[in-house]
Amino acid sequence: MARIWILLLGGLVALCAGHGVFMDKLSSKKLCADEECVYTISLAKAQEDYNAPDCRFINIKKGQQIYVYSKLVKENGAGEFWAGSVYSDHQDEMGIVGYFPSNLVKEQRVYQEATKEVSTT
Repeated sequence: MARIWILLLGGLVALCAGHGVFMDKLSSKKLCADEECVYTISLAKAQEDYNAPDCRFINIKKGQQIYVYSKLVKENGAGEFWAGSVYSDHQDEMGIVGYFPSNLVKEQRVYQEATKEVSTT
């Protein structure tokens, strides 16, 4: 009987893992330098530490450099988030991409203006 419960439990875990978790959309539009949002808009420096609440976000540490690729258009009273890559001295933290609150960083250099409005499909 214990083996049956273990098999059922294992199947349930596998079923849940395959479907994922639904997360609310942060915004329906974002501003980018190009239609694909691959060109760097700016270089920002983290003013505070930030611990990511889920997989869409990145952890940032005070003083870290962040390359900004897009800026979400603020909607429905939600906070303003930007998307970017974190780079650090540690090899395992190179190129991590995700969202972070824009009020926790200061833009150091603007490379291109974010003038293309793109859907966040």
